[in-house]
Amino acid sequence: MKSGLDYVAPLNFVLHRFLFSTLALSPFVIALRERIPRDKETLSRLLLLGLINASGIVLTNMGLVYEKSGIGAVLTYTQPLFVFCMAVPFLKEKAKASRILGLPAGFLGVAALSLGKIGSIGTSTTSSILLVAGAFLWAVTVIYYKKLLSHVDPIVTNIIQLAVGAATLAPLNALTGGFHFPLSAEYVAIVLYAAVAASSLGLTIWLYLLKDEEATVLSSSSFIVPMSALFFGWLLLGESVELSSIFGTVLILVGVYLVNRT
Repeated sequence: MKSGLDYVAPLNFVLHRFLFSTLALSPFVIALRERIPRDKETLSRLLLLGLINASGIVLTNMGLVYEKSGIGAVLTYTQPLFVFCMAVPFLKEKAKASRILGLPAGFLGVAALSLGKIGSIGTSTTSSILLVAGAFLWAVTVIYYKKLLSHVDPIVTNIIQLAVGAATLAPLNALTGGFHFPLSAEYVAIVLYAAVAASSLGLTIWLYLLKDEEATVLSSSSFIVPMSALFFGWLLLGESVELSSIFGTVLILVGVYLVNRT
């Protein structure tokens, strides 16, 4: 996302992502047409899910424009904390002591991993608010889907929410500067990865897991994302691993274990 935003504004980038991901999943519309809900209540809920999802991703991208990637990661991964706070009252998930300890441990691990990327540049208040708001809306989509839409096929859900996002952002782009797609091989690769791998495949897998797994457990596992980035940065890019990174990795593993233990 950070690389894609070097080419275009957030609204444009998210629109490109939604358009390509919708196209990638469109063949499934025919194959799964019998699983598409027909009742107005479910369709209305899917429409609202799409609007919330699009809003959260746009806010996250807007926050990333003027923010360091390290701080961006820390603020984005407040999401599992929000999920836990909402899952207890709305989904009746248990507020076990191990989870109360595990979630802050995992979040502190993400913060420790990001220390080296934060640098000396101060945090922009506006960017921070946007990133936290994006993380909160991400958490809302988790709770909303789990409580009201988990009976809908995950592929159908993802197709509809991505299509709704594209349909919503298209006119907004027209009003705020128009549609712009850079004809750059690097940008095309970035958009295709973000759309096909992350939005089409990744989000569908996420929804499949969310149908059967507790929201708190699944969200806590997302702490592993920045830890994986640390590993692949070392393996593929030759980036150094600081002591704080090792400490952060241990905290994340401990946190995920505590949340998932039975």
